[in-house]
Amino acid sequence: MNKLIPMNKSRRPMQNSLRPQILGMLALLGLAGCSATSDFRAQRPPANMTITMRPFGATSSGAQAMLYTLQNKAGLVARITDFGATVTELHVPDAGGESADIVLGFDDVAGYESDANQYFGCTVGRVANRIAAGRFSIGSETYTLATNNAPNHLHGGQKGFGQRMWSAEILEGASIRFSYTSSDGEEGYPGALEVRVVYTLTEENELRIDYEATTDAPTPLNLTNHCYFNLAGAGAGTILGHELQIEAERYTPCDDTLIPTGELAPVDGTPLDFTSKHRIGERISPLDATAALGYDHNYVLRQAVWGGDGRPPLACRLSHAASGRALEIYTTEPGLQFYSGNFLSGQAGKGGMAYAHRSGLCLETQHFPDSINQPGFPSTVLRPGEVYRQHTVHAFSAE
Repeated sequence: MNKLIPMNKSRRPMQNSLRPQILGMLALLGLAGCSATSDFRAQRPPANMTITMRPFGATSSGAQAMLYTLQNKAGLVARITDFGATVTELHVPDAGGESADIVLGFDDVAGYESDANQYFGCTVGRVANRIAAGRFSIGSETYTLATNNAPNHLHGGQKGFGQRMWSAEILEGASIRFSYTSSDGEEGYPGALEVRVVYTLTEENELRIDYEATTDAPTPLNLTNHCYFNLAGAGAGTILGHELQIEAERYTPCDDTLIPTGELAPVDGTPLDFTSKHRIGERISPLDATAALGYDHNYVLRQAVWGGDGRPPLACRLSHAASGRALEIYTTEPGLQFYSGNFLSGQAGKGGMAYAHRSGLCLETQHFPDSINQPGFPSTVLRPGEVYRQHTVHAFSAE
């Protein structure tokens, strides 16, 4: 079995006394909608976990952002800020035990408020991905949103969830819960929405993300995390040499504005076929002249069952031969948006590192783009009395 090799460095003493608890996971919902009942699956309680916090800078509105650090005994380190419920760093040991930060981001909150930020690591909402022409209807009511990715609405609008301050609470069992109330009419969306996102770092070298939301009026909801990964290390060149496998035989073709046509087309015979492992740069050239400018496609994940290890179904596996690092993503969501960092342009990130074109990639677990306007797609409408739940696991290893 592949596993991380612990770092040969001493760890800081624990600054918060946390009692172990049994962690739960909830059942796979299928593709029908947003409500669910609980199906708790016990996980091994974490041990020797460290959680610390420090200031991360003041926002433009004067709010003090905080940065939370989670570290397990194998040397995996995750840093998350309450600004946007954003993952800012993920330090993962390679096959030789050397650790590197594998996600793109900034050194303080000012970077995340700047024009250089392309949703790095944040929680995206109210609706991730695109809504055609920024318009949708629920019943007899039609709603208009910002077309911030003209001619369409993208990732929640001008100031989506990734640009909001969340409240944070350290939980027992190496978890942090971020909460946010999105008011009725915020960014044009109907209904007051209560959102909670829990990040948990496990001793099995997983970063688990559990989402939950309720509303007082029908509203579309499609949450995701927008980390840009580079398994060689943030700023360490392109991701074109990474190898990727996606558990999907179909994808959702789009028009020239990246809005789905409604078709579910086979990936077989196309550069989008990652049903077996392929190097990302191997077949990307034919996509350069398309509207996506590379990979920026939603994959229709295979329906599967929960594993005996308590993980949701496998969505994809990313690996980097030189470091030996690998990332497997498991999710309850029906779709996976694979984006190859086509709009990265050399902006300065952490430590002044330049994030060059295609130096990071996103693997966004979510419902399909424009689902609110696509009756043949899984529903994204959350209604009063229902509970939105999504569970995604990022499992790291080195071989």
